[in-house]
Amino acid sequence: MNLVERLLRPGAAKQAGLKLYAGVVAQSRLPAFYLELGAPDTVEGRFEVYTLNVSLLLVRLKGQGPLAKTVSQSLFDAYVQGLDDALRDMGVGDLSVGKKMRKLGEAFYGRAKAYEEALAALPDEPALRELLARTVHAEASGADADRLAAYAAAARASLAGQKLERLTAGDVSWPAP
Repeated sequence: MNLVERLLRPGAAKQAGLKLYAGVVAQSRLPAFYLELGAPDTVEGRFEVYTLNVSLLLVRLKGQGPLAKTVSQSLFDAYVQGLDDALRDMGVGDLSVGKKMRKLGEAFYGRAKAYEEALAALPDEPALRELLARTVHAEASGADADRLAAYAAAARASLAGQKLERLTAGDVSWPAP
């Protein structure tokens, strides 16, 4: 590899974050979230499912050292870029993208903080169920929020059981929704 290729090649942490994001995308697109767990198959519903899965990973990586912090930042950067790309693909004009991204960023930070608190309260699920009922299932049944909360609890447990070295290399296994 020549000098130019080395300088332009993304670092291992960036590659790991991109791989984790690709895993989030694949997981979040599973039909079961929308058909069985009742997440609305809308732009907003998909945003909520993506945000839940990204938050689960960010919570797992938080406080796990400098490499995990760098991988988390790369995951977050890929998530933001994915949102920006999606807005542009939907035909949102350049002048409006910034405003919409600001709103999505505020929504993400609010949800990420709320998810972190709700996940920390597990195995008690009421806070998580209430959060999911308010965000993902704003117009659905409580049973849907219960099923999605069970998924989130299972995903948190699964992620907690995965070796940090594996996650910081970009390899993640998700439970079935």
